[in-house]
Amino acid sequence: MLDLAPVLLSAGDVAVTVLPGAGCRLGSLRVGAYELLRTADDIADPAGDVFGYGSFPMVPWAGRVDHGLFNNGPVRHRLPVDLTPHAAHGTGVRSRWRGAAAPEVADGRASAAFVLDLAEPWPYPGRVAQLFELTPEELRLTLSVEALRDSFPAQAGWHPWFRKWLRDGGPQASLDFAPAWQEERGTDHLPTGQRVDPEPGPWDDCFAFPDGVDATVRWGGELSLRITSDCAWAVVFDEQADALCVEPQSGPPNGLNTAPHLVTPIEPLEVTTTWRWRRDGND
Repeated sequence: MLDLAPVLLSAGDVAVTVLPGAGCRLGSLRVGAYELLRTADDIADPAGDVFGYGSFPMVPWAGRVDHGLFNNGPVRHRLPVDLTPHAAHGTGVRSRWRGAAAPEVADGRASAAFVLDLAEPWPYPGRVAQLFELTPEELRLTLSVEALRDSFPAQAGWHPWFRKWLRDGGPQASLDFAPAWQEERGTDHLPTGQRVDPEPGPWDDCFAFPDGVDATVRWGGELSLRITSDCAWAVVFDEQADALCVEPQSGPPNGLNTAPHLVTPIEPLEVTTTWRWRRDGND
């Protein structure tokens, strides 16, 4: 039987809660007195809105897949539509993960690893692993996707919901980033394939970072959070009143069709992101 209890990791006055039974998401990230994430307590129906809180891994694809359809060579596959009219954010967010080993604490670092065997509705056998590594200064996340038999296209990434305000009356979050370009968004919310100069928000848009994602969320002079990743893409979503999403991912939305990364039994897909906080708001 799987142990689906929340897993708490702490380092200094920083604590994260991992929810393996709820898509292996971060249910909480507390830095000192501040909760940085929108939590399940902040939304009306966490069970019905699995996309709406914490920070969840997007795997084996990230973002939307056009009408749930993708090809692996000559073979056409259909995924369930759950963000009409598209399939969104992978199957990992709706899955129950299991611990790969007991959480460890050593030299001021706390870590925990979890795994998921890919199954229906994903059409190929595979295995996903997620590693959390926490210190008093940063959180490092690693996602890997492994093919167990047949090769398949895949993506991986993360979908965090950062609070726009850390406290009542506090400063509103702002985003500092310099992408190389913005993917033009079509009326279907998918990239058209055209590159445009980055435009001001509000955003539900994909941005390119050929040298790796680098973006900083600032809450005035109280706290800053720098998000870096070896992923070359990030979706930014800030159209809701209380939260801001900065989502590093290995390919753009609909990338299973437009920019597939082929995972083979000898070549997995692995991506990382590091979140580093500064309490004075300086980098």
